[in-house]
Amino acid sequence: MEKKIQELLEEKVNPLLANHFGAATLTGIENNIAKVRLTGACGSCPSAQYTLEDVVKTILMEELPELRDVVLDTSVSDDLIDMAKKILRKEL
Repeated sequence: MEKKIQELLEEKVNPLLANHFGAATLTGIENNIAKVRLTGACGSCPSAQYTLEDVVKTILMEELPELRDVVLDTSVSDDLIDMAKKILRKEL
């Protein structure tokens, strides 16, 4: 299922989000629930939850009926945390 979700994001979702300078990436699947992170301008948009529901979730759930839900992943990446630590330690 992970491969199919990634294909759908690349082929159907991201071309739509690219019009708004954004994209979507799959960050995980658990119990047939996909976690998706919005990136670019979409990642910081106040309407990110609506974009997820109206665009991403609609497309993925129409194509993959076995998917139970699609949720927005708002967690902070480990890379970003590491970069912040380096900045605070003045290592950069």
